Amino acid sequence: MFVDSHCHLDRISESSVEIDEIVKRAAEAKVEHMLCVAVSVKEFTSMHSAVAKYSNVSMSCGVHPLHQEDACDYDTLLEYATRDDVVAVGETGLDYHYSEDTKATQRQSFIDHIKVANVVKKPLIIHTRGAQQDTLDILNEYYEHDTGAVLHCFTESLEMAEAAMAMGISISISGIVTFKSASELQATVKQIPLDKLLIETDSPWLAPTPYRGKTNEPKYVVRVAEFIADLKGMSVAELAEASKNNFYQLFRHVKR
Repeated sequence: MFVDSHCHLDRISESSVEIDEIVKRAAEAKVEHMLCVAVSVKEFTSMHSAVAKYSNVSMSCGVHPLHQEDACDYDTLLEYATRDDVVAVGETGLDYHYSEDTKATQRQSFIDHIKVANVVKKPLIIHTRGAQQDTLDILNEYYEHDTGAVLHCFTESLEMAEAAMAMGISISISGIVTFKSASELQATVKQIPLDKLLIETDSPWLAPTPYRGKTNEPKYVVRVAEFIADLKGMSVAELAEASKNNFYQLFRHVKR
């Protein structure tokens, strides 16, 4: 059985009928659980309405670094993070690739998310792009290692992965690893210890090869697992079991 550690079901479709079908297709592909990740606190209520009825879907709450127009204050974030149906804080982090002009706002938002996660002891879901050193510096200053965290959709250097793992942070790999242009990422994934590895789709984006150009969805996490298993020279079943166990260990508030 597989777990999709990071998806956006409410972004794949706003139709409850279609979401029903997406969740059904995932289950048929032996994806036993999905974590639906928030990108905006303002949109949490609509996300909750779309996915709360599924026992095999959990939710996070946070503000994506590229959604700073929806930024919320610390107290509001803390209020949402304490909810029983919220299992993680994020996604949060830094993205200087697309939005360098909001660096200061992104950094403060990231710090607030880390502080909230430390208080509620729910793991952080971290997005980082073009901000390697600032991400590590902020984590080193504010992150408490027993909180738990994952660098999601990881595409950065092996050195960054090693620095994060030294803090006890997990690394999650998306369908990007299957792209022909991802040779450096593929080399990095070979070096990531199995006990630190998660898999995800980040759907509806980044559908893995050979589904590029199609709308991504959680069932395609199986393809991510197959590709990584081949890279690491192990069976798909072994990779699936390890990544599933890592998921439940990190996201300890998920109800199974």
